[in-house]
Amino acid sequence: MNLFQAIITEQSAASVAVVYENLPITYADLQDQTLGVAVVLNLLEVGKGERVALLLNDSTEFIASFISICSSGAIAVPINMGLRLEEQRAILNDCTARVAIVEADLCSSLLTDAQERLSELKDVVVVSRDREKAFAPETQSVQNGRDEGHRDAPRIRALNHLLDEGHGLPPRSFTQPEEHEAAVILYTSGSTGEPKGAVHRQADIFYTNETFCREVLGLRSGDRIFSSSRLPFAYGLGNSLSFPLLNGVTSILCREKPTPDVISRMFSQCKPTIFFGVPVVYNLLLEYHRREGNLDCSSLRLCVSAGEALPAQLGEDWEKTFGVEVLDGIGSTEMMHMFMSNHEGDVRYGSSGKLLNGYEARLLNQEGSPTPEGEVGNLWVKGRSAAMGYWQKPQVTANTFVDGWVRTGDLYARDGDGFWFHMGRSDDCFKSSGQWVSPVEVEGALLRHEGVSRVAVVEDFDKDGLPCACAFVICSEEAPDFDGIESKLRESLKNSLPRFKQPRRYIFVDELPYTATGKIQRFKLREQLRDVA
Repeated sequence: MNLFQAIITEQSAASVAVVYENLPITYADLQDQTLGVAVVLNLLEVGKGERVALLLNDSTEFIASFISICSSGAIAVPINMGLRLEEQRAILNDCTARVAIVEADLCSSLLTDAQERLSELKDVVVVSRDREKAFAPETQSVQNGRDEGHRDAPRIRALNHLLDEGHGLPPRSFTQPEEHEAAVILYTSGSTGEPKGAVHRQADIFYTNETFCREVLGLRSGDRIFSSSRLPFAYGLGNSLSFPLLNGVTSILCREKPTPDVISRMFSQCKPTIFFGVPVVYNLLLEYHRREGNLDCSSLRLCVSAGEALPAQLGEDWEKTFGVEVLDGIGSTEMMHMFMSNHEGDVRYGSSGKLLNGYEARLLNQEGSPTPEGEVGNLWVKGRSAAMGYWQKPQVTANTFVDGWVRTGDLYARDGDGFWFHMGRSDDCFKSSGQWVSPVEVEGALLRHEGVSRVAVVEDFDKDGLPCACAFVICSEEAPDFDGIESKLRESLKNSLPRFKQPRRYIFVDELPYTATGKIQRFKLREQLRDVA
């Protein structure tokens, strides 16, 4: 079964599939849009296995395009709209997409000097939601530039015009996917450096629905799902596309950047029953509620967090404030979605919950031997949603995907009750006084102080060149006394952490570097320390 069959033909045509721009889109409406994109793929002669890039905001156009591309035997490549232009171009070149479906307001800047920068791209389909003006003015100038002699530049067509041109023509046929047929390339967030394209099958999407969605979410008739994480990411793709639409419930989409103001408005207007976020978003929403006092969470029955470990204090504060549990878990782009999670009524804040049915996990030391229960080890995971490998990166694939197991790069420990505890990324942890320091553990201790809003801990070196911890701190007060807060933090940690884990240096900042998925880019903080050393 392909995605079109599973989503479109299995659900009630009159049911609301998507709420977008405050308008209900039924499954019948979504079918029409998906078939329209299939006609466009035929007009552009998109072949089996060809990559089609999506540079679209969260929208019905994104969903219809994604379903159509995957179901027709081509490969969808969603690209994060929040990346810098050079990063977006790098992904377009890496995946060698011949066709891209692009937002009108991005098209002009993306395609500047395209004949030199985007050697493989031949056709650009521009999405404009104004049928009277299919191209934004700046996009039209790019189109004109091509007509004036840039023969190697991509051909630019408006989606609306292509739909009109293809009216009455047969859509590209939807095929039954073969077992090892690629359907989507999802690029990693780049929290540790250069993004990599994880190649997934349609079967991987279905498997995450059978595991995490069925076991943890337990979707009910009338559920309305809203995710602050966007569709181009594995986490957001499951949250906003596969989980709601494979189960006949409603996905709430928002084109705007998910700021606390925007999320608050979506909560009030759209009344989601399940919300997906990342720790930094939950923290910002709590701060917003304390400041504004009007975050309406009355419709929520469940909240889910992923991306980074949810600090115990943050989860406890959220549940105490709103009366809704936050189910923290861990997934990865390589595994398509979550493979561990807390469960409703069985939450242990500070943990990633328990291993989901259908997955295996093991902890290995640096020599590759199993670690005893309670000790920290490198997390390896196995399950049928694992990617086939990284696009055009055989050596990195061989290092990560080994005999059916996937090396996550995370350090974990497991207790006797089956709860798993994230101790940090293996490349973020470091030794001080000969003993391992987990940044996540130190950050959790610091976040329990009322003067700390957000924090990131990285390896530093003292005046003798010996490794130690450094804490980058964002204060919760508007006009903080930095010396006073640092003194209180040092005194507080004397009772909660051994000396070798206590930061030797505190740097107070206004912002921390995050990926678009909400992960702290600690490598950038380490670079900052080297620059000022």
